[in-house]
Amino acid sequence: MIVRRSLAAVIVLAFALAMAPPAEARFMTGRRVERERVDAGAREFTSRQLVEQVGFEQRLGESLPLDLAFRDERGREVRLGDYFGAKPVVLGLVYYRCPVLCTLVERGLASGLKPLELEPGNDFEVVFVSIDPTDTPETARERKAATLTSYGRERTEPGWHFLSGDEEAIRRLADAVGFRYAFDPATGQYAHAAGLTVATPEGKLSRYLFGVDYAPRDLQLSLVESSNGKIGGPVDKLLLICFEYDATLGKYTAATLLTLRVGATLTLVALVTFLVVALRRDRRSRRLAAGGVA
Repeated sequence: MIVRRSLAAVIVLAFALAMAPPAEARFMTGRRVERERVDAGAREFTSRQLVEQVGFEQRLGESLPLDLAFRDERGREVRLGDYFGAKPVVLGLVYYRCPVLCTLVERGLASGLKPLELEPGNDFEVVFVSIDPTDTPETARERKAATLTSYGRERTEPGWHFLSGDEEAIRRLADAVGFRYAFDPATGQYAHAAGLTVATPEGKLSRYLFGVDYAPRDLQLSLVESSNGKIGGPVDKLLLICFEYDATLGKYTAATLLTLRVGATLTLVALVTFLVVALRRDRRSRRLAAGGVA
């Protein structure tokens, strides 16, 4: 009886967690954790605020500010325009301390490029720019090495570029791309969407690729069209938003809430299955003890 009651309680807990509304999802500790913000400039992010502040605005056909100055992974002063002129460019806005999503974007690109005969350096350039002005060439170099390892073609190293820069240059580039992101002073992390852009050799935005999984066919078509100066049409936005669980607030944000719900639902199904099997075994044992037929 105690086992049944315990299982029932866990099932109720998992069901409540799976059904929790997005804006008010709380960590189920039996109490609501509250805190006061020490920094007057800190903001409490909710799912609704994230949707309003984070995302992509597709600015197809617009020109990138190629005069912007950055530092590459070796610490050299470079201009964005150094990577344009002869080949199309795959451009990604990330940050190198990102705990999850940016790594998935970088590895997703590497995975999508593997089946292609087109290669970075020979046929196009890959440029990642950090949105975090505190990122350094050292952190950029680490991310480049990890991405190249994932791609598995060390000979293409000259075609991959991981840049960092100051706030003004980052903001100008983000505005030109239509990339909206937000910084949370309380956690020191950025809320941002996942995706890449493809630009023509002249620096005009020609294609947006959203999410972290980039089909080889989509990449090839985007690169071929961009190399010919063709501007693609807008695509549907299926955005993944990167943001963390804030333990001090007891809230899950958009990036983790879906995973949390899926996990809770799977746990619920597993517990129900276990309970049904346990009850059947219990009935059969009682019948056998009573001298009946199992």
